Amino acid sequence: MNINKIDYSEYLLVAQEAAKKAGDYLKSISGSEIKIKKRLNRDIKLMADIESESLIIDFLQKKSNFSILSEESGLVINTKSINSNCKWIVDPLDGSNNFIKKIDKCCVSIALWENSNPIIGVIFDFNRNELFSGLVSDGAWLNGKSIHTKNVKKNSDMILATGFPVSMDFTKESFSSLFETYKTHKKIRMIGSAALSLAYVACNRFDKYYEENIKIWDVAAGISILKAAGGNIKYKGYPKSNLVSVIGQG
Repeated sequence: MNINKIDYSEYLLVAQEAAKKAGDYLKSISGSEIKIKKRLNRDIKLMADIESESLIIDFLQKKSNFSILSEESGLVINTKSINSNCKWIVDPLDGSNNFIKKIDKCCVSIALWENSNPIIGVIFDFNRNELFSGLVSDGAWLNGKSIHTKNVKKNSDMILATGFPVSMDFTKESFSSLFETYKTHKKIRMIGSAALSLAYVACNRFDKYYEENIKIWDVAAGISILKAAGGNIKYKGYPKSNLVSVIGQG
């Protein structure tokens, strides 16, 4: 299916509203004691993740006929899907460890992809009331204002955003290889949210993003927004795997 032949603007509005609903809820509980559902080796699962996801899935199911791939629930099939190759990809709270520590670098992330092709991306930073959105066939916006990437050509002039995902190879050899990549760049930033990192590249707060073996729901919306903003982005893995490697810049 050619995304240029379908008007996806109504689904962009749906994603924006879903992200705002979930973000407003997360903001409302951010000052409370956050309940932990499960502690993992290098990660944490919060009840806030589950509750945010439930709000998003319920809304998307009411307003659209696509299946949903979400971090907590996995694949939620819609047997009445108007396009079985199209899926919502949802991270109900990207930056859970930041959220529980009251670090204001977390967000709601919602994307619509057709197989390996990004169509829509919405990222809501509820702490700053910043809504990043992108429609690959039309453009990208921050709170309704158009955003475009800026091409910084030399690594030595770039601020590189990255992270250490839970699926990363933590061997000395892997870190040595990463260091060779990192040291060519002007500055390195790790903010604990892949979604926001990609959104920041789209609006030129960062110049480049690179991460390997990260879950698709962490980056799907950010990839969509960065591509919609005119960025040069490469990724591999999805839909054969939910683990992807991503590199993107202006």
